[in-house]
Amino acid sequence: MKMIMLGTGNATVTQCYNTCFVLQENDRYFLVDGGGGNGLLHQLKAAHLNWQDMRTIFVTHKHVDHLLGILWMVRMICQNMSRGNYEGEAVIYGHEEVIRLIRSMSEMLFAKKEVQYLDEKMHLIPVADGEEKEILGRKVTFFDIQSTKAKQFGFCMDLGNGEKLTCCGDEPYKECEEKYARGSKWLLHEAFCLYGQADIFKPYEKHHSTVKDACELAEKLQVKNLVLYHTEDKNIACRKEKYLEEGKSYYNGNLFVPDDLEVMEL
Repeated sequence: MKMIMLGTGNATVTQCYNTCFVLQENDRYFLVDGGGGNGLLHQLKAAHLNWQDMRTIFVTHKHVDHLLGILWMVRMICQNMSRGNYEGEAVIYGHEEVIRLIRSMSEMLFAKKEVQYLDEKMHLIPVADGEEKEILGRKVTFFDIQSTKAKQFGFCMDLGNGEKLTCCGDEPYKECEEKYARGSKWLLHEAFCLYGQADIFKPYEKHHSTVKDACELAEKLQVKNLVLYHTEDKNIACRKEKYLEEGKSYYNGNLFVPDDLEVMEL
């Protein structure tokens, strides 16, 4: 299995794309979030991925830097369905509020001949806290991260042999996530900025964490591989170097600070 990071930045970045990624196994794909616009289509193309192959999608929450790219996917899929250029079906998972919003915005923004494919071939499926689905042939459990801002879900994928990949969304870890995150082979966690630059970026005021916070957490939870994303972009030219330097002071596992379009073998 591979993880392709389509975007790694927070909501207001301009030097990279907003956080979203694809899990790929052979010829099957799982798209997680869509960034803030049709830049998603550019990122997919730059990653040598066909947008038509993104037939299983998960949206963590309703913030524009995660949701709006998904509306472009809905438009592209339904438009091509109406033109006879898209075979088969597609599915979008998300908690009830996200799914309701995607449906409502699609009905308001897109042509009736396109919207008619919602539920017929373009399935919008709400998932509940703790609900399981089979994705890429593996059990995926969705869970509520108990956000104090907008309701948000993460997910935990069973990789087999007692190993798992856990995505904690784009907010700091909470104890309710421990049963999913602890002992993960791979943990995806936001890191808004360096701890040494917290006075500049003020992550705690935005309800985000620092590299130090995420790495201390991963060490405590005995995570083997930690992926940091959803960062600022003022340090983009040296972000990897600086984040790795700070993070390795607090975490003894394998630390990854991917750039946009970077591919990781899981």
